[in-house]
Amino acid sequence: MALIDNHGRQINYLRLAVTDRCNLRCNYCMPSEGIDFVKNDKLLSISELEKVSKILVGLGIDKIRITGGEPFVRKDLMVLLRSLSQTEGLNDISVTTNATLIGPHIDSLKEMGIKNINVSLDSINRETFERITRRKQFDTVHNNLIRLITEGFNVRINFIVLDGQNEQDIIPILDVMKHHNVSVRFLEEMPFNGGSKNFSTIKWNYKAILEHIGKTYPDFEKLESPKTSTSINYRIKGHQGTFGIIPSFSRTFCGSCNRLRVTATGDVITCLYGKPKANLREIVREHSSSEKVEEAIITAIGNRAKTGFDAQKEHDSTVFDNSMTSIGG
Repeated sequence: MALIDNHGRQINYLRLAVTDRCNLRCNYCMPSEGIDFVKNDKLLSISELEKVSKILVGLGIDKIRITGGEPFVRKDLMVLLRSLSQTEGLNDISVTTNATLIGPHIDSLKEMGIKNINVSLDSINRETFERITRRKQFDTVHNNLIRLITEGFNVRINFIVLDGQNEQDIIPILDVMKHHNVSVRFLEEMPFNGGSKNFSTIKWNYKAILEHIGKTYPDFEKLESPKTSTSINYRIKGHQGTFGIIPSFSRTFCGSCNRLRVTATGDVITCLYGKPKANLREIVREHSSSEKVEEAIITAIGNRAKTGFDAQKEHDSTVFDNSMTSIGG
């Protein structure tokens, strides 16, 4: 079966948030005092997350990325990952993490065959890292990152370019990673952070980031990327790894979007910039069969905005009032 939206795009990729909680307080994601995290009974349980995942795989999803908040804050996460690793029809399981808590689970992830790990890391410099995250976790993150790389995981580093905060680290992170088979992806900043910031343009858009890299490394080539890729990818001559740029604010990739989001509370989000289209929590709790969940998902996918700009119009004045940790990354 295939999930096709109202614009003819096939949806085969689910970003599944397992929690809205995080143990860091990154200044672009939420205010220093944190946010009001949802009560546990409002979160989908592990068995409910399993059920929703299996229904979606039955509908045509073959790739699931686990996000949060920070997924490993959830103590029972490995139970879900083990179940997903045994789900027929699911070809790709990946996790996005800040790498603070992953250490004790690296061996188990390897044994389950879950090798695709995205590490959110916005600085390779301790002082800048601590200023952005408002926590002292640099050594832990660095050690876990090196372990993941040396143990053969497919590691991608997500680095959000924050004007006036970490642009000086763009070149150093490429220098540090050039000996490793790692993809460093630079993301444009988005104004989701608890409503304390709003902007209509950004200094560090994808063109500015590429231009900046080109001054130090003019010898790069553009790589062929899958049609559904959100990143524009490049290789610098002599570097083992690659780098990419994700135009998350400019939204140049909407035409081939193949993804669906389900938040930790069960909201179905068909675009990062859009309003939730349904909530699966009560449906899952009230109905033992999967039929009603399937109906809600198919209806949501049948009413998708064509682009992130169209989706934003659904709630223009409140779109950025959310924290990224609530939306699911």
